[in-house]
Amino acid sequence: MQKASLNPTPDQTFEVVGEGPYNFVKILARSREMQSSGDVEGACNERYQAFQRLAELIPEDEEVILEWNHRNSRAALELVLASAIDHFLINDFELSAALLEMLLELDPEDHLEGSELLAFDYLAMDEQELFDEVINDVSDKYPGRGILLLWSAYRRDGKLPEGELQHFRRHFAPWFAEFTAAEHPADEAYLRDIGSERPSPGAQARELWLQTENLWVLWPGFIEALRAAR
Repeated sequence: MQKASLNPTPDQTFEVVGEGPYNFVKILARSREMQSSGDVEGACNERYQAFQRLAELIPEDEEVILEWNHRNSRAALELVLASAIDHFLINDFELSAALLEMLLELDPEDHLEGSELLAFDYLAMDEQELFDEVINDVSDKYPGRGILLLWSAYRRDGKLPEGELQHFRRHFAPWFAEFTAAEHPADEAYLRDIGSERPSPGAQARELWLQTENLWVLWPGFIEALRAAR
């Protein structure tokens, strides 16, 4: 089997160099093609196997930070995130979190902003202490942080904190409207909007709903509480 290497750089980072099963640029492109052609399971398998090969390359006893500006290394990081999303969507929160923890070790600057999904994983696992650690890495400019803080409080106390609720309604009104709506169709109008150069806030709000919908199937009480707060 073709082998890859971790080549050190002058910046104390490493580049993943390899061909075939270690050409992560090609694997990422292929997984996207498979997904768009309808082979979702095949795409998920490609991504997870790529993660496994990358994990085998990383030594356990030393810090390895991958070079973000190196094409193959960046693709490797993108594959880890994509596989974490795959596992999140099938409610395998533990494995999703493990992939994201590795991602943040390999890319402490969090270029791909995996911290937000990791926070959702931790809450789904009811790991409130781990959630408290990672939520500080999620920007307060992101509506996802507002949802996370509200859901965290609801999971702890069974009610929504009034101050956080008012802040979310005021600063992220399209997201509050979407998360309290009766329907969330991924129709042609939405797909055209979200695929445009500048998606509307309404389309971005629906995208966040659709990305986290599996959670609200499992924990509908939180959404019911949000609707009651309208």
